[in-house]
Amino acid sequence: MKDLIRELIVQLGEDPSRDGLKKTPERVAEMLRFLTSGYRMELSEVINGAVFEEKFDEMVAVKHIHFYSLCEHHLLPFFGVCHVGYIPDGRLLGLSKIPRIVDMFAKRFQLQERMTAQIAEAINEVLKPKGVGVVTEASHLCMIMRGVQKQESKTVTSAMLGGFRENPRTRAEFLSLIGSAGLP
Repeated sequence: MKDLIRELIVQLGEDPSRDGLKKTPERVAEMLRFLTSGYRMELSEVINGAVFEEKFDEMVAVKHIHFYSLCEHHLLPFFGVCHVGYIPDGRLLGLSKIPRIVDMFAKRFQLQERMTAQIAEAINEVLKPKGVGVVTEASHLCMIMRGVQKQESKTVTSAMLGGFRENPRTRAEFLSLIGSAGLP
């Protein structure tokens, strides 16, 4: 990867042997491996057995999970927060696993819409709950730095499964809990 990055620097009109750029290929390669580490994660390893039998059947919500990802169209970052809720059906997930699931999908070349759905589907697969809701809100540098150049724009996506999709009251409760009652 270092050789490819070095060639990219040359193609962009710079000298990769210049003092400030000498170690850039190694740093960029290491950075890209970190930012795409989600490809090397498996859901079962992320969960690591942290599913617990429990008769709790009220909504569980974890909000303001910060994430950073790379837009697959331009390889520019998009970043924001993710809110996740589910209604247990006899099984709870260790709370730290929810942000880890978010990171697993965020650390890939992504579309925000797909990432939101993947998070919901993963929690649904692991817990088989009565419902799952995921809302993400993000700023996309491909819209801020280039293209339309709209600095204050935010993109909001949601994925609702089970009771969150079928029951308007459940959806409204989730959106109220995360402080986004006006979202669709």
